[in-house]
Amino acid sequence: MPPRPDVFLLVLCLFGATQALYKQWIPDTNYENRSNWNTGVVPCGRDRVAFPAPGSVYVETAHSVQEMILPPDGELLLHAGAGFYVGGAEEPGCGSGAEATFRDSDALRWFDPALWRAALTPDDLETGRHGVFSVHEESVPCERDDVVFRAATSFRVDTSSSGGGGVVTVRSVSVLGQTFSRQADLARYLGSASGRAQFHGGSALAVEPSGCADPAGCVCDNSANRGRICGGVACPPALPCQRPLRPAGHCCDVCGALLSVRFAPGFSLLSYRRRVWRLFLDRPEYAAVQLAMSRVPGAPPLTGLLLGGAAADDRIQVVVLDGGAGLLAEALARDLLADVDAHGAELGILGAEIGASSGNGGGAAGGLVGALVGAFFGVLLLVLVGVGGVVLRRRGWRPPSVAMPTMPSMPAMPWSRRATVDEALGGPMDAGFENPMFDTPGLMPAVPGIYGAEMTPISMTTPGVYFVNPAYEDHETDLTV
Repeated sequence: MPPRPDVFLLVLCLFGATQALYKQWIPDTNYENRSNWNTGVVPCGRDRVAFPAPGSVYVETAHSVQEMILPPDGELLLHAGAGFYVGGAEEPGCGSGAEATFRDSDALRWFDPALWRAALTPDDLETGRHGVFSVHEESVPCERDDVVFRAATSFRVDTSSSGGGGVVTVRSVSVLGQTFSRQADLARYLGSASGRAQFHGGSALAVEPSGCADPAGCVCDNSANRGRICGGVACPPALPCQRPLRPAGHCCDVCGALLSVRFAPGFSLLSYRRRVWRLFLDRPEYAAVQLAMSRVPGAPPLTGLLLGGAAADDRIQVVVLDGGAGLLAEALARDLLADVDAHGAELGILGAEIGASSGNGGGAAGGLVGALVGAFFGVLLLVLVGVGGVVLRRRGWRPPSVAMPTMPSMPAMPWSRRATVDEALGGPMDAGFENPMFDTPGLMPAVPGIYGAEMTPISMTTPGVYFVNPAYEDHETDLTV
């Protein structure tokens, strides 16, 4: 498959890894940005300019207008030498004049993944080499990310959130070239005229500069705002693969491959990411592949509890896409799986499993470390059970005895001959009790012959018990006991 233009090696750094990820806000409210105007062009000297909504507009140069209408609340941030004047009617190419309206930016939401781009370093943001692909929940800023609003621009963003107690927390915020990493400094800016014009919504913005000390990275959980994140995402109606996949944190199914990596204490995501980039993504055959790598949470197993942390089952999710049916992505994922099987022990990887949208089946790599860890915990469990039993016995504990109830002895039935009823039961047979329904004559007179003199008795004889059924009076039934 030929490489797509503008698609190169895309790698996602871990959520809040030792080096924070930089998330840059894409839209702006700059006067010189023609996409901010309803006419699609920047107004000129014969145009009437209107700003109907509050906000903050950055003006970089001087402009001539015929008329300007300002909102009751808002600001114009003027760069050095910027401003407005009237009298440019003879401006070349201006036309006959138009009603130019600045677009309303109130609908731009913080949790819209399409409005952010990510990079590993600030230099990558400056040079345009973003180098990061991510699933939707990871596209918006995470708790340990550095948020950047481009210098020499202004903006307006709705920070309303669904979780976090009404607070959106990040590592730092950069606005107009100034970085806020202390909450007191950020609070002062948010209370200024510019802060009120740029940030609005039902949630406050906060910074927490503490980083992640875990070399395997720290999970960034945006699941509380998944509804807001996925609400504006348009998923493709059809995909060219047999079994589409849904990566953790993604809003849509994709064609490609997923690699779920189990790691041991001491695993370094940064080192593993560099290894994948150097050994695999630099190959020409994988030039069109997109690869995302992030830590996703898992349920705490028994081994996690023994290790002293509920996050022991966290995994590294590797998402591989190729823009097609996923065959090229699957080939790369299987190369990564083979690398885990061969070098997992030295990388601190316990094992990995693969899922592919091609329908060719999955695969797994355990590695020596996984086998050793499984054997270790198996032996540990046996030792704990044995030690526990010895300690209980030394303290005098004995398992409670369970006595079986004695069963009454049954009379022996002689098999050498047919016994009579009295002999078999050890004495005369009890006649039982009277039944008023059947033993009282006249109780049911409507049925003749039942309680009369012709009533057929049940007789006891030495050979056994028999009775005559009047319905079949010609047939005698012998019930031998």
